[in-house]
Amino acid sequence: MIPKNIPLKDEEVFRLAMRHRSAAKDPVADSYERLEFFGDSVLGLIVAQYLYEQHPDWDQGMMSKAKASVVQEGPLAETALRLGLDAYMELSASEEATGGRQRPSILADVVEAVLGGIYLESGLEKARWFVLEQLHPYLKQVSGGDVSPNDHKSRLQEVAQSIWRMTPAYRLAGESGYGPEKRFKVQVLFDSEVMGEGLGRSKKEAEQSAALNALEIIERNRR
Repeated sequence: MIPKNIPLKDEEVFRLAMRHRSAAKDPVADSYERLEFFGDSVLGLIVAQYLYEQHPDWDQGMMSKAKASVVQEGPLAETALRLGLDAYMELSASEEATGGRQRPSILADVVEAVLGGIYLESGLEKARWFVLEQLHPYLKQVSGGDVSPNDHKSRLQEVAQSIWRMTPAYRLAGESGYGPEKRFKVQVLFDSEVMGEGLGRSKKEAEQSAALNALEIIERNRR
C-alpha cells in the first residue's frame, strides 16, 4: 500500500522505487536505479528553477551553492525518514544486516526514485509540488542567506587555522559499487595523520562527510 503522503497511484511503481538492487532479480529492470537516475535530474531542475525565480539578485555561484545544499544526501535521507519510506524499502538479508535500511545513501536514492515515478505518472507540476513541500525547511534555510549550511569543509578549515594554523588535505581512500550505487571514501588529513573519514555519492560529498567527521572528533576532544 502506498503511504498517503506519497502522490503516486500505481503500486507497482511505488514498489519499484522501494526495491534496492540487492533485492532485485534483475538489477536493471527490477530495482529503483533507473527511476533514481531520472528523479535526480527532475529534482535538480525543480530546485534550480525555484532558486532562479525566487532570488533574481543571486548570481550563478550563490544559486549553485544553495542548490547543492538542498539536493545532497543529508536532506534527502532526512526526508525519506520523515515520510516513513524506510519501512517500505526492499533489501536483501545481507544489506539489511549491514544497516542498509538506515543508510543515508539508500534513503536518498529512494526519495529520488519516488520523485521520478511521480513525474512519469503525473508530470512536472505534481513533482514540483512534492519537492517544494517536502524540502521546504531546506529551501527556507538557504533562502534566508545560509546557502551553504552543510559546507563542513569551510568550517573545518576555519577551525584548523584558528587552532593549529594548518590547512586540511583530502585523500581519496577507495571506491565501491558502480553506476547509481557507486560510493567514494575520502580521508581528511593533517600532517599526514588521518583526522576523519567520509563516504559519498561523489568525491565532493565524501569530502564534506569526512570534514564533518573531523569536526565532530575535534569537538569531542575539546570538551
